[in-house]
Amino acid sequence: MAISALCSRHYAPDQSGVHAGEAALCSWIVGEGWTAAKAKKYCHDQPAESDATMIEPPRTHDPEDCARYLRELGGSDGRVLPIAEAALVLASFDRRRVDFARYRDHLQLIARDVANHLGAVGDLAARARALNEVILLKYGYSGDELTYDDLQNANLMRVIDRRKGLPVVLGILFIDVARSQGWEAAGLAFPGHFLIRLSEATERLILDPFHNGQVCGAAELRELLKAVVGAGSELAPEYYAPVSDRDVLLRLQNNLKSRLLQQQRHERAVKVIETMLMLAPDLAELWREVGMLHRQLGNIRAAASALEHYVVRAPDGMARHQAAAILQQLRGRLN
Repeated sequence: MAISALCSRHYAPDQSGVHAGEAALCSWIVGEGWTAAKAKKYCHDQPAESDATMIEPPRTHDPEDCARYLRELGGSDGRVLPIAEAALVLASFDRRRVDFARYRDHLQLIARDVANHLGAVGDLAARARALNEVILLKYGYSGDELTYDDLQNANLMRVIDRRKGLPVVLGILFIDVARSQGWEAAGLAFPGHFLIRLSEATERLILDPFHNGQVCGAAELRELLKAVVGAGSELAPEYYAPVSDRDVLLRLQNNLKSRLLQQQRHERAVKVIETMLMLAPDLAELWREVGMLHRQLGNIRAAASALEHYVVRAPDGMARHQAAAILQQLRGRLN
């Protein structure tokens, strides 16, 4: 079956008979150099249209285009997003003069090397070996344990430049490359340390990209949990649960936000939260946080606007009542 036919089966046409997602998917698959068999497996394994809407990413950093792209992703209802593209767009807000092309080319090169690895046609363990040997050994990526809190470790562009980063950024790299092979991959809700999961039918394999791509069984997970959360912690089923790509991207940005707040760099933290709101506009707590930061910075109008969004979205309770009271004070200062 031709690749174009596979793409058209995956996307329903619009009134003109062509779906933009179909064209984007075909272009991407052809650009990756996939065979029809590999494309067939990918299209068969991917979620329905609402779960994998193809949105054209910006070619360069234009603030409006990048914000529009993130908002479009934020408005989708799927769990699967173009996660590496989204991470590059997020990274570009701190590297506005840097071209996207070389980073996309680099990701495609990694994907092709994994596709050519003998393990790419094997079981989950062989696939994990292919990812590790290409990403970690051939390209030299590693977890940055020496300068863990360096802000560069949470920026995918800088991680590609430096070949080291935080668990969540390395995880995004692994997820993107795995999916480029048509494999099922997702981040997990493991607390304190980002892990990924490869799946095939009923089989599961958990990987720790930060710690040399270690395959984690129950013993390794228990040891890791106690190290990052506390000696009294025990494994719970929800720690193995896959999370949406939106949650992964929010976790990425939360790493930046937390470190900026620790450094008292509040204005930059506001910018990071604003990107998080592009991805998750209905997340009430983000509106409260950015509203309180604007208030602290003296941005009264912006603070009032953010807290209005919070009050509308937040459940009834003490936090909402306190925010409503602060909002009234702010409105009084604007009058």
